[in-house]
Amino acid sequence: MATYSFIDTQASITGPGGTFDLGSGAGVAEEGIDIEMAGDKNTMTIGADGAGMHSLHADKSGTVTVRLLKTSPTNAKLMALYDFQSTSSSLWGNNIITITNANIGENTGCRGVAFKKKPKLVYAKEGGINEWVFDALFVDSVLGTY
Repeated sequence: MATYSFIDTQASITGPGGTFDLGSGAGVAEEGIDIEMAGDKNTMTIGADGAGMHSLHADKSGTVTVRLLKTSPTNAKLMALYDFQSTSSSLWGNNIITITNANIGENTGCRGVAFKKKPKLVYAKEGGINEWVFDALFVDSVLGTY
């Protein structure tokens, strides 16, 4: 049986204006990175007579949430990327995010990725985290383990 560690998680963003790491070593908070599909893959419809039908949806869209420590230098890189890409629609929504963990045989590729918005900024007693949320048109995943 394999062992999981975030240390083995590699993640990156590539798009107009930059390419850099989002995984282990990027100042990722304890809460880590989430990938969630936006919609259901199926709709079940039941007719008046009780007959049923399933409708398969082609939707592969989702969201990626990257949580960084307040002091992570990756926050400045993402903010610069956000500012640059928001200057033109030709730059917007052209990012690729990849997340892999070779130790357990998992990888996710996200294409057509755009920033959802700037993160909520909190200044409090403790540093906390910044949450960067992205919308992805296509999310494809392979889950492990080997």
